[in-house]
Amino acid sequence: MTNKPRRRRGLRLQVTSWLVLYAALLSLAVFLHGYIVNEQAEQVTWRSLLESELQHFLQRSREDARYRWTDTDTVQLFGDDDQSPVPAAYQGLGPGIYDGVRTPQGDKVVLVRDVDGRRLVLALDITELQGHEDNLGLWMLASNVLAVVLLGLLVAWGMGRVIRPLSELAERIRALRPDRAGQSLPLDPRASAEQGVIAEALNDYLARNDRFVERERAFVNSVSHELRTPIAVIGGAAELGLDDNATPTQMRTQLTRIRQTAGSVEHLITSLLVLAKDPARTRGSSEDVELDVLLRQLVADHAHLAVGKDLQVMLDLAAGVRVLAPPVIVQVVVGNLLRNAIEHSDRGVIHVALSAQGQVRIADPGHGMTPEEVSAIYARMARGASRDGGGIGLELIAKLCGHLGWTLSFLPANGGGTVATLDLCTQPKEAG
Repeated sequence: MTNKPRRRRGLRLQVTSWLVLYAALLSLAVFLHGYIVNEQAEQVTWRSLLESELQHFLQRSREDARYRWTDTDTVQLFGDDDQSPVPAAYQGLGPGIYDGVRTPQGDKVVLVRDVDGRRLVLALDITELQGHEDNLGLWMLASNVLAVVLLGLLVAWGMGRVIRPLSELAERIRALRPDRAGQSLPLDPRASAEQGVIAEALNDYLARNDRFVERERAFVNSVSHELRTPIAVIGGAAELGLDDNATPTQMRTQLTRIRQTAGSVEHLITSLLVLAKDPARTRGSSEDVELDVLLRQLVADHAHLAVGKDLQVMLDLAAGVRVLAPPVIVQVVVGNLLRNAIEHSDRGVIHVALSAQGQVRIADPGHGMTPEEVSAIYARMARGASRDGGGIGLELIAKLCGHLGWTLSFLPANGGGTVATLDLCTQPKEAG
């Protein structure tokens, strides 16, 4: 099971989220502070008002024994005589002031005092005031929420304008083609100074990369010419020696080995040059390769490796299978897989099969490979370690296949030996 890369949050979303969270917390703090200050102010106001009313009543009562309290619509006094007993809603309250006491008649602020052995209860009706206060609180809460939402929208819009040149710069970077020289990134006039620094740094990098690529291209072309020429001379000299009937047999053996080695080096140079190119550029040298014909030719060319061994090569080839690929590279890859199968087998049958889908399968009787040995081969291919024997190493073959988008795999066969499978159906990926 492969782990999917975690999706990164955009800078616009992050900045907007943090600012909205900050604004929401700040609004909540202001709202709570206002609520606490309001409650404290109400306590002081109610206490001052009710204490003043009760003191006035007590003072008048001392001056005039016939003075009686007169209730109003908002203020009532209980306990001053037998006709106004303390209601049951207030009987459980001790001396002090109580805000927001709920009664069947509405919300009350209640002042309780024990005076001359009797309990006086002065109640102020704040039902209407409490309703206004609740409405004001809801309006404040709604206005805060609206302000936070508007702030979020404003910040998102502003961040969009700030981020847009950066996003456009990223799109222009994504549109760069590695196979094109002289590319640069134009800078949007709306871009910030920081984005200008990024664009200048990238343009400087592109210029340095162009010079580096040009040096590598010149080096590859020079190496290609300087190496191919002497190898061609060596191979040609060996061919001339072999064409001379007067050449002794012992020398013919050496000349044959020289010719084969020169061919292997030529293939090695071709493979390295392919690896030095972008896969898409390789399509320029691709041709319509008839695989069944090529496989028969390769089996015939490698027949000399089986001399002195009790080996047979059995062909099971689908007819008319064609792939669009560089013919030299197909010859190098399949030829080295066939060489590897012959070199690591002493007796038995090597099965070479070609499916109609362009899949080449080479099964050798070999010595067999355990799963650990197969893993070791893949590890060696990944490290680029060398191998003994003629031809090109498996590590280079694997790199060629991966570079061109082909699939190469090795598996131990059930009856012993190894099965190499090459899938040529996958096309090289486009550059950029």
